Amino acid sequence: MAFIKLAIFGFIALTVIYWSVAIYARSVRKENLEKSFDAANPAGADREARDAFVTAGMEAYNASIRPKLVGLVYVVPTIVIGSIIYAINMN
Repeated sequence: MAFIKLAIFGFIALTVIYWSVAIYARSVRKENLEKSFDAANPAGADREARDAFVTAGMEAYNASIRPKLVGLVYVVPTIVIGSIIYAINMN
């Protein structure tokens, strides 16, 4: 029963961490796209062009491997805790 509680609360905590990291990574990427557009267009291009540039950049980001790597938030702690539990119970 204790293992089930550990698993449930562990995955709840990992979900909170996952969403926090995912939202932070997306916001950093979006901010970098906005800064690069502003640097390339110092005269102040129209808002629609900037939005189109950011949207295209975010679509490219979503298709890349970076957002999928955030899923390691689930994998790595699960493997580490599972290995620790296995090593302790080997005796």
